[in-house]
Amino acid sequence: MRHGNAVQYDRYGGFDVVQVVQQERPEPGPGEIVVEVVAAGLNHIERFLREGKLQDHVELTFPAHQGVDFAGIVRARGEGVKDLRVGDEVMGHHPQGGTHANWVRVPRAAVIKKPEHVGWEVAGGLYLAGCTAIDVVRKLRLGKDDTVVITAAAGGVGHIECQLAHDAGATVIALGSPRNHDYLRQIGTLPVAYGEGEEARIREAADGRTITAFIDNHGESDAESLAARLGIPDGRFVSSEERRDIEVRFLRAPADDQEATESLQLLAKAVQDRRVQVLISGFYPFEYIVDAYEDLAEMHSRGKVVIGMQTVETGARLDWYRSEKARDLRDRYADERGAKTESMAGGTANPS
Repeated sequence: MRHGNAVQYDRYGGFDVVQVVQQERPEPGPGEIVVEVVAAGLNHIERFLREGKLQDHVELTFPAHQGVDFAGIVRARGEGVKDLRVGDEVMGHHPQGGTHANWVRVPRAAVIKKPEHVGWEVAGGLYLAGCTAIDVVRKLRLGKDDTVVITAAAGGVGHIECQLAHDAGATVIALGSPRNHDYLRQIGTLPVAYGEGEEARIREAADGRTITAFIDNHGESDAESLAARLGIPDGRFVSSEERRDIEVRFLRAPADDQEATESLQLLAKAVQDRRVQVLISGFYPFEYIVDAYEDLAEMHSRGKVVIGMQTVETGARLDWYRSEKARDLRDRYADERGAKTESMAGGTANPS
């Protein structure tokens, strides 16, 4: 395959500014590789970037390209690249963005080899959420004597933080919507619902343990106040702004950023060893990328939303790849439209 497609946008805005343009397979320069993308992750912060909400943090040059996470197959290597071969499976990040595409050209240092037992969807969506999560948890130096509260615990970054904190020995109290509580129990946390009375529910879940740390992924206006009321020590509260700054740092990390590389290697091994299980809540074919963005924009996705470039199903079976949540919504709206049509016709909906 010599031709493909890539996502770009030439101004700040919503989904309406997203364009899918034709792309020719690039040629690698010295020290570079060309990768055929198999899967790539979507991240909330990239949507905020496209909408112009991060202009004080990241400078864009238009046309801009979306996507930082990816996994794929090396198809060409430039002069000086000796430790990767054509056909090798890799995962990593694009320092300037542009992984929502069939092809990426990146410096060799931007990728690591994909472990055999890490699936494409997970590998393609791991970099940004995973590196952010590992940096946040590492800064808190959690151990078996810690009890940590994590908000938005079922989200892309949050569910990895929960597992890393649990793996470090900490007791994890996970704030999230009740519909996510069964999942949060499965990853070893104590789920607590948001809303009025949450402080009391957190204390009840702690069951007498001293609460020693708090990670706010949700951006609640009173998160810092809640942490103070819970007695969180100085330096052990991570605000949503701090998390955002960490995420922005990895969003544009240079290819040779050693911390990013080491973090991704640690995460890939943790996934391979099943100490961290990355939840993919939506896996969309590339041609449904706007649907994938819309899914993410609902702000209710568990885990990660990922696009696949080489899905093999066709026709009606293509829906098999789409988010279960998206299909539920589509079916519900279809039912509502059907009921409305029947009502206008003076009939009743057929329960079959």
